[in-house]
Amino acid sequence: MTRMPELTQRTGALAVPSAQARLWDISPPVDERTPVFPGDAAYAQRWNFRLSDDCPVNVATVSLSPHVGAHADAPLHYDPLGEPIGGLDLQPYLGHCRVIHAMDRGGLVTWEHVRHACTDLPPRVLVRTYRCQPQTQFDMNLPAFSAALIERLADLGVQLIGIDSASIDPANSKALPSHQAVRRRGLRVLENLLLDAVPEGDYELIALPLRWMQADASPVRAILREWHA
Repeated sequence: MTRMPELTQRTGALAVPSAQARLWDISPPVDERTPVFPGDAAYAQRWNFRLSDDCPVNVATVSLSPHVGAHADAPLHYDPLGEPIGGLDLQPYLGHCRVIHAMDRGGLVTWEHVRHACTDLPPRVLVRTYRCQPQTQFDMNLPAFSAALIERLADLGVQLIGIDSASIDPANSKALPSHQAVRRRGLRVLENLLLDAVPEGDYELIALPLRWMQADASPVRAILREWHA
């Protein structure tokens, strides 16, 4: 796997040096400029306390949709009887994964676009669809997965799928066939990952959701680490 130089731009994944292994921070920055699905709650912050002669700390209140930035969908997001994010097993969000490139493929990523990297798949697959992930405007033409691709990956033992767009289904979809395929097959989902600077290959994924016991999703701080078999 090729080592990457550090990138500090808003639009680039941050390659973080480590004494033990190289890290790639694949979480997009989150602030008031972060795009959200039209009508969803954007990131907002206000200060309750500010450092001063009379106050020893800064304390903020933050409000946002749990789908802002890199996030994990819970079954509750697409199944009225599904579990909330805080009740899920963490194992799918931690361990061996493969990043597969499928840029410039049109609206839906299909099996033909990823099959070149699908030999001996690990349990986690992240797909890069953008050459440069949009960071300030929601993409209504976002790349998504075909439901048939999800079924094929599940047949190969994949437990978690991730994408660098805001959804595994097209933004205008009402039936959400890919989310429903995930529901049927019991897969876990990561969306809005920042994979701009990540080479195709195998990594260790660390992307733990918060223990929010009533929520349909959770922000994650998604990290890739060099994989040593």
